[in-house]
Amino acid sequence: MPFIKSMELAKASFWRKPIILAATGFGLGLSPVASGTAGTLLGLPIMLGLAPLWAHSLPAQMIVALCLALLAIPICDVAEKHFDRKDDGRIVADEFMTFPIGLLGLPLSPGVFALAFLTNRVFDVLKPFPAKGLQRLPGGLGIVVDDGVATLYSLLVNHAVYYLVRNYSPLITG
Repeated sequence: MPFIKSMELAKASFWRKPIILAATGFGLGLSPVASGTAGTLLGLPIMLGLAPLWAHSLPAQMIVALCLALLAIPICDVAEKHFDRKDDGRIVADEFMTFPIGLLGLPLSPGVFALAFLTNRVFDVLKPFPAKGLQRLPGGLGIVVDDGVATLYSLLVNHAVYYLVRNYSPLITG
């Protein structure tokens, strides 16, 4: 993995290395093109791992999604300080740790995953109000909150599309 060879990781203190690895999506954030998209891919296996919890109830889903988003804040904060650059493109924990928000209340089917991935990336790039302004918040908070808000837009579109096509596509309904 290129990140293991990276001088950036070598410069990190012992306790920061695993945090920086997580913040960079275990190397996915080092993609030379579309690091955010590459980092969001990690959200898919995370959601597969969360599938048993996701089956219970919307409140349980909300708690899990909120905990992941809150955990992303200090992870991204440590990485931003390490890279010494505001919202460095190599930091992608904000992408994959907020991804579950876009699936709240939806079944975990291949079509829903594809829809959520697509809308997540679109809204993360567009940064609709107030997401763009929230990027200015300091540290990990600014890195994560804008993605959380963009993912809420994704959630709204995902529900709308799901309810419009659920009777017509087995890929969407599982």
